[in-house]
Amino acid sequence: MSWDVVVWGGGTGGAAAAVQAARSGGKTLLLTPGPWLGGMLSSAGVCAPDGHEISCWQTGLWGQFIRTLALESSEGLDHNWVSCFGFRPEQAEKLLQQWVMQLPSLQWWNGCELLDVRRKGDRIQSIRVDCDGSIQTIHGTQWIDGSDLGDLIAMAGVPYRWGWESKETWNEPSAPEQKRLDQEIFFAEQPVQSPTWVVMGQLRGDRPAQFPHTPAPPFERCSQRFGLERTVTYGRLPGGLLMLNWPLNGNDWHQGLQRCISPEADKRASLAAEMQEHSCMFLRELERCSGGWLTAADSFPSTNPSLALMPYWREGRRLRRRATVTELDLLPVADGARRAPLNAQSIAIGTYANDHHYPGDDWPLAPKSCRWGGRWTGTPFCIPFEALLSDSISNLLVAEKCFSVSHMANGATRLQPLILNIGQAAGLAAALALQQRIDPSDLRVDAIQQGLITDPVAPAAVVPLWEWPGWHPHWRDAQMQALNHLDSVDGEGMLKQAARYGLELPRADQTPLEPRAAEISGRLRRNDDQSYQLQRGMDLLNLITLEPGVERCLSQLPNNTPVRLIATENPWGAWWRVLRILDQAN
Repeated sequence: MSWDVVVWGGGTGGAAAAVQAARSGGKTLLLTPGPWLGGMLSSAGVCAPDGHEISCWQTGLWGQFIRTLALESSEGLDHNWVSCFGFRPEQAEKLLQQWVMQLPSLQWWNGCELLDVRRKGDRIQSIRVDCDGSIQTIHGTQWIDGSDLGDLIAMAGVPYRWGWESKETWNEPSAPEQKRLDQEIFFAEQPVQSPTWVVMGQLRGDRPAQFPHTPAPPFERCSQRFGLERTVTYGRLPGGLLMLNWPLNGNDWHQGLQRCISPEADKRASLAAEMQEHSCMFLRELERCSGGWLTAADSFPSTNPSLALMPYWREGRRLRRRATVTELDLLPVADGARRAPLNAQSIAIGTYANDHHYPGDDWPLAPKSCRWGGRWTGTPFCIPFEALLSDSISNLLVAEKCFSVSHMANGATRLQPLILNIGQAAGLAAALALQQRIDPSDLRVDAIQQGLITDPVAPAAVVPLWEWPGWHPHWRDAQMQALNHLDSVDGEGMLKQAARYGLELPRADQTPLEPRAAEISGRLRRNDDQSYQLQRGMDLLNLITLEPGVERCLSQLPNNTPVRLIATENPWGAWWRVLRILDQAN
């Protein structure tokens, strides 16, 4: 069996790459080990995504994904305080499978095990897979690794990185010096970020006035910082479903992580069993503490339906390539700046602040956040196309966390929204290479960039511009102008260049409405910490916004100004998300 594009892996990026390759004209095969295809977004149960929350970053397949869910979910997505989005795993999986089923040129086989990779020179020729007991040999022209742990690159003999790099390697400010790596046992015991096996709980009835019990070992300190109710509800999803993915003395797993890439199946199985039992213990302990308010949920098609179908791997193998995304590529160009260095090869934008998971105290990381929209958010950075390419195999691309990135930078690049858009870029590149009968490394990057910006279904940003959301009629023109005039993109994007290029800025009363939005009114309070509140009699409502036009207006209105707003309430996040400001000029 021969295919134009073969995508291996059950990751979020693999699904995205397969969809985009097929949308772009390639006869595509997606192979996944498990019964679901969505990776972090569904199979792993990480259904409260971080990063890319502001509407100017809601582009590409991530934008299509989150906007579709928002419109189709009767309860909306405002359900928790860790994210601006919350959805059930089956909602995400249903949408992704719909994308796949709508494409006649895309086939998806699940229940697959990768057995062997056959190369000829610098090209992959075929793979052997076991699909539910049937051994198949698959031939392909272009190959994409869309697995969380980099399974295909390892079996193909592609050089990869695993674990920490020293400060001396790339001069990353948050990396440890080589002397520490050589002497401290912590780095050997914690080679990668700790994964989590997500488990789902269900809220039943009214919340208790207080939790009747306190957690016992090993979870006794899980609620020390936030309290038990906040610990339980930080990942609340529609219908009172709870994503339990708690890092602080919760269900992160820290022991024997090197087993996840062991060639010995029994070692991988023992790690999985330990992680599953630990998460189930965490759920049982929270059930006990809540006095029955929280119970096990029925969320996944398995013998234990409260347990995710796969772990949430925060880090695995990472492609070793001359061009590597490092922490220096993520950090703002100067103090107070709102973006990292631009890259002319950019094919995707990341925004997450940077976050590392290990046992013990938080790892100190160089700051890359700013205040925007009444809240903290990560500053944007660029992912260059060359980080998706192999130096040793000419017809291979990567579409998941396994692209060429440092251990320190992985803490900001591993999140679902960015991985969706990296997968989209990899799928488009594979299709373009097919059409032009060249290797992906020979593609003109500007052809990929223009293909992403002008995509008819899910146009994707490649330049970090704060001013124009994806829904705005001048978004595409702004992206093209910025791409052609990168020297015009400063810390405020192209705000000062808008008139020069004939671009209108979004207004505060222009945002598309959502089904659950309501009108609220009062007096605006702008606080010293750059947060916003609405005074309504004796009540103070916390306000945030994800809309550039609204943020520009809120930041300029005088304090105590009477305002009428269109907003959606998030009772668990304890804020109102403002969509529009009425009766106020920009």
